Amino acid sequence: MSRDDAIATAQAYFDAGGFEADLARLVAIPSESQTPQGLPHCRRYLDEAMAPAFAALGFETRIFENPVPGCGPVLLATRIEDPARPTVLGYGHGDVVRGMEDRWTRGAGPWRTAREGDRLYGRGTADNKSQHWINLKALEATAAARGGRLGFNVKWIVETGEENGSKGLGEVIASDPEAFRADVFIASDGPRTTAARPTVSLGARGGLNFDLVCRLREGAHHSGNWGGALADPAAILSHAIACIVSPTGRIEVEAWRPEPPSNLVRALLADVEIEPGPDGPRPDPDWGEPGFSPAENVYAWNSFAVLAMLAGAPESPVNAIQPEARAHCQLRYIAGTDTDDILPGLRRHLDAHGFAAVAVEQAPEENRGGFEASRTDPDHPWAIFVRRSLERTAGAAPAVIPQMGGSICNELFTDLLGLPAIWIPHSYTACSQHAPDEHVLLLLCREALGLMAGLWWDLGEEGPPTADG
Repeated sequence: MSRDDAIATAQAYFDAGGFEADLARLVAIPSESQTPQGLPHCRRYLDEAMAPAFAALGFETRIFENPVPGCGPVLLATRIEDPARPTVLGYGHGDVVRGMEDRWTRGAGPWRTAREGDRLYGRGTADNKSQHWINLKALEATAAARGGRLGFNVKWIVETGEENGSKGLGEVIASDPEAFRADVFIASDGPRTTAARPTVSLGARGGLNFDLVCRLREGAHHSGNWGGALADPAAILSHAIACIVSPTGRIEVEAWRPEPPSNLVRALLADVEIEPGPDGPRPDPDWGEPGFSPAENVYAWNSFAVLAMLAGAPESPVNAIQPEARAHCQLRYIAGTDTDDILPGLRRHLDAHGFAAVAVEQAPEENRGGFEASRTDPDHPWAIFVRRSLERTAGAAPAVIPQMGGSICNELFTDLLGLPAIWIPHSYTACSQHAPDEHVLLLLCREALGLMAGLWWDLGEEGPPTADG
């Protein structure tokens, strides 16, 4: 059989209704990792869904207990055909964010899939159950087209704690690094840049959350008696934030300004657009680093955001000068940013601008972030190999971004295991992940099955890429 047969087999599975039925079964397992009642279902997802699926393809499976209390287990599936052939490390996360049952306005709620046109609704449809299932079923189709063999080896991680920051996954890998050793990491998560264009992401931005606090005194005081005599912490904090980022979004903290993107990165991003979808916002063209496109600001630069801000009680304000104001902030940062200097650099910047009264405090651990920035070079042979394979199947070049705008545990694969890491997302930006009404686009999923079957076929046919690409 041929490459075209592998692609046709994967897409025939979709056309016969197999993908929609299987995804409904996966979504029905309420594997919330952020609630105590969800943890047993995280185990169920591995025991009842993933381990049997891998075993049916000839994988040996092993479940690692998470060393971090209250965090879900990790499955490792292994299929070694020939130690002399390359080994791919795959990944998916079976956990989901909270279902938010009472807030869904479309579909049938979080735990039952429902189709409306090209959209299939349900918690985990986009993040991440459909994505790792697509890659697995494409692997199955490729093996079927090659008479039961792939032509390469596969190891596959399915964790159940990504939505909690992948706590414990690094320790699991470090406990038996040989079990996870591979030649390349290929997985899927996050959105494409546009729904119609396949995308290759070569890393992820890191994220650090922190609090800015202006605490001036104990207790509030009547604004009629004291207004004009007492400093207002909310006003001071607002001015402090204004010195961090310009009115047009330029980051002013010198320690937060990385090296500008290379000519190669800028060339790759020159034709990349951020698609909002029918319900999403349009990028603001004049926000961010001057001279950068929205794609460069998201995929190749750092960004600062005020996630929440509070002084007094907004729901029932009183006529009083408040004693304290607090802002919960975030820096999304690319690889190459000096992470040890993020908060010290901010402290120096605030002091230099006269805001010694504004404290920089670490956010509570559960909301601090936890992923580091990491990426693979765009001209790495494996990156070129994957890009060429997707282009062969799609008939057009995929979008290539140096790192996704969000954060994920990419550094475990690039830094801990030393692998080139390549992500091929199968969702789109308006999928409502982490919100009510999460969904996938079914035609995108069908295309993704073909793209991945073609990639797996090429890997078994051509073998690992050479240094010259």
